[in-house]
Amino acid sequence: MPDHAVVKGLQRAELAERTGCNLETVRYYEKVGLLPEPPRTATGYRNYDSTHERRLRFVLRARELGFSLDEVRELLRLVDEREKPCAEARAVAAAHLDDVRAKIADLKRMERVLRGVVAQCADGTLPECPLIETLFAGRN
Repeated sequence: MPDHAVVKGLQRAELAERTGCNLETVRYYEKVGLLPEPPRTATGYRNYDSTHERRLRFVLRARELGFSLDEVRELLRLVDEREKPCAEARAVAAAHLDDVRAKIADLKRMERVLRGVVAQCADGTLPECPLIETLFAGRN
């Protein structure tokens, strides 16, 4: 991404509104280095441009897809370096996909256990609560 395209500047609140992002999120991404600090106007206001907006949209979309901050940082590094980014980006995405699949497997396991517990509870009038007993039993 080129540095600071020449367009009418945006203040932080305008950038947040245009991207559908919380103002504090913009501030946080800037603080952790995912969004570069913009130049300031003569009066001291931050002056974000279309490059900042594009980069913020990239970060937000990556986060929607579940990429960690470190993974987003790595993807942005690939964008900034522009040297064979596709192969490395694919590796980052493939590793993330493996993590997502592991989470899905965990969620399916949790669903199976909870479905069984809810079925055991029947109408909820049992003297011993199957959910509480399952939690005390731990992993099997």
